[in-house]
Amino acid sequence: MFEIGVNTWVWVSPLTDEDLVRLAPQVAAWGFDVIELPVERPGDWDPRRAAGLLAELGLKASVVLVMPPGRDLVAAPAETVAQTQDYLRRCVDAAVAVGSPVIGGPAYASVGRTWRMSAEERTACYAELRENLAPVGEYAAERGVTVAVEPLNRYETSLLNTVEQAAEAVGGLPGVGLALDVYHMNIEERDPARAVRRAGELVAHVQVCANDRGTPGADHLDWPGLAGALREIGYAGPLCIESFTAHNRSIATAASIWRPLAGTQDALAVDGLAFLRTL
Repeated sequence: MFEIGVNTWVWVSPLTDEDLVRLAPQVAAWGFDVIELPVERPGDWDPRRAAGLLAELGLKASVVLVMPPGRDLVAAPAETVAQTQDYLRRCVDAAVAVGSPVIGGPAYASVGRTWRMSAEERTACYAELRENLAPVGEYAAERGVTVAVEPLNRYETSLLNTVEQAAEAVGGLPGVGLALDVYHMNIEERDPARAVRRAGELVAHVQVCANDRGTPGADHLDWPGLAGALREIGYAGPLCIESFTAHNRSIATAASIWRPLAGTQDALAVDGLAFLRTL
C-alpha cells in the first residue's frame, strides 16, 4: 500500500511554525502518513522544531522547493544561479532535519518563465542545467537526500514539460531524480502510465490531485493505471496530495486557482485520502 501525504499548501502559504502546530495534528488524526512541507523562504518555519512535532505525531515529512521569479539555474546571471544553488542547499538541510528523503520541485527555472528555444538552444540549456544542478545533487547525495526535479506544464515553463525531457536533462546526475505530478502529466503526457514506466528508477517523488487540481478521484484520470505503473517500477515513496487554497491571493494567482476546488479544503484532503487508500 502506498503511503499517503498532503501538502500544507492545501490550507496555507507560506507555511509558518504556528501553521504547522495547528495543521500537523489534524493531518495525523485524519490518518495521513506524510505531511509535505514547502520551503518558500528558508526561515519561514523551523526544521528542528518541525522534526520534534512530527516525531510526536508519528508523521513522516517530504520537503518541496519553490521557484518564484529570481530563482533560476539556466539562462540567468551567475549571481542568480549561485543564490539559487544556496537556496536549494538550504532546502536539503531542511529535508535532513525533518527526515525527508527528497526535495521536490522545478529545480531549474522560475515558475511562469517561458521562452522559445531552438533544438540547439534547448540542448545548451540542458547542458547548463546539468552543470549548475550537479553540485546541489552532490550536496544532497552526501546527506542521503534526492533532488527530485519536476516537469511542469507548458504554461508554467518551456524548459521541462515531459518525463522524456526531464530524463534527458538530468538523468544520471548523482543525487538527482524526478518528481512526477499527475496534474502536469495529465496535460503533457499522451499516456501518463507509460510516462511513469519511462521514468522508471528515476522517480523519487509523486504528487497527486484531480485533473482540475481538486480532490484525487473526483476526475477522469486513470488512477488504477497510474498506480499499477508505479508498482511496476518499484516506486516505494508516498503519493502526496498537492493542491492550493483559493483564499491566499499570491498562491491562488500563481497556481491559477480562481474557484473553490472542493466543498472545503479539509474535504479535499480527507476525501482524497479515502480515495487514494483504495488504490
